[in-house]
Amino acid sequence: MQSNPDRVAVIVLNWNRRDDTLRCLDSLASVTTPPLDVFMVDNGSSDGTEQSVRSRFPGVHVIQNGANLGFAEGNNVAIRLAIAEGFRWIMLLNNDTTVAPDAIEKLLQPLRNDHSIAVCSGAIVYMRTPDIVWSAGGQIDRPTGRVSTDWLNHPLAALPGSPYVVDHVSGCAMMVRADAIVKAGLLDPRFFMYYEETEWCARIVASGYRIVVNPQAIIRHDIDPTAQAASPLIAYYMTRNHLLFLRATRAPVQAWAYTVFWQARTLASLFLRPSDSSRTRGRVPMLRAMRDFTLGRFGQFQSAK
Repeated sequence: MQSNPDRVAVIVLNWNRRDDTLRCLDSLASVTTPPLDVFMVDNGSSDGTEQSVRSRFPGVHVIQNGANLGFAEGNNVAIRLAIAEGFRWIMLLNNDTTVAPDAIEKLLQPLRNDHSIAVCSGAIVYMRTPDIVWSAGGQIDRPTGRVSTDWLNHPLAALPGSPYVVDHVSGCAMMVRADAIVKAGLLDPRFFMYYEETEWCARIVASGYRIVVNPQAIIRHDIDPTAQAASPLIAYYMTRNHLLFLRATRAPVQAWAYTVFWQARTLASLFLRPSDSSRTRGRVPMLRAMRDFTLGRFGQFQSAK
């Protein structure tokens, strides 16, 4: 499929977000350097995304999974194909993003210049307020198991001027060296969604690589943190998958104690001080998440269980 070793396989995963996906693909069409092969992976949508993409973007490679495989396995399908086709660079890009015309070139620069770097992300800003950062990498504190997003809601102008090393980046926009994936392995499908890219980053670092953010690469993300905070489903995945993250990264005992304490404290506050009705909807999902982790139930949340 690709003859130029500098071509990038860009993977855009979709599940019933046709308009977002078309907007994202529009922004990729403006990228001239480096050359791209774009893969739109559809997780069994029912909103006509596949047909719209095939009609409007005939050069995009469409993969139809036929079912919602989640973020991890949905992307893995295309990652396997890209590696088999010999791509050196593989980029994961959320379908609710748009990229600046030079963003992908700037993501690629640190990986070309330093073979110890396996992953590069950029300055991911809010689409509605592009001068404010949503994500620009963060740290993993091993003793507590805390995962920080250091630049959340900071001004874009406050970011360092050159690439800097981090422990993890968001799967929203990450350029990855294919050799590092072969060495460290694919995304873990047990997570389904949330924490999968964080565990992947930890595994890539454990394989001997570094992760950086190039703040000159600008990606706009159409996200509403308020809506996310009120989502019972997100409460479920964030609770269960944080525990799974600790297990997968072989976290020390004190990290387990710290995490379980704060999860229990949060849960108790939702029952004892239900002052915010939007937050109290997370009580039952959190309990189910703890139960499912204990029982080894991973993958997609099953409400009937």
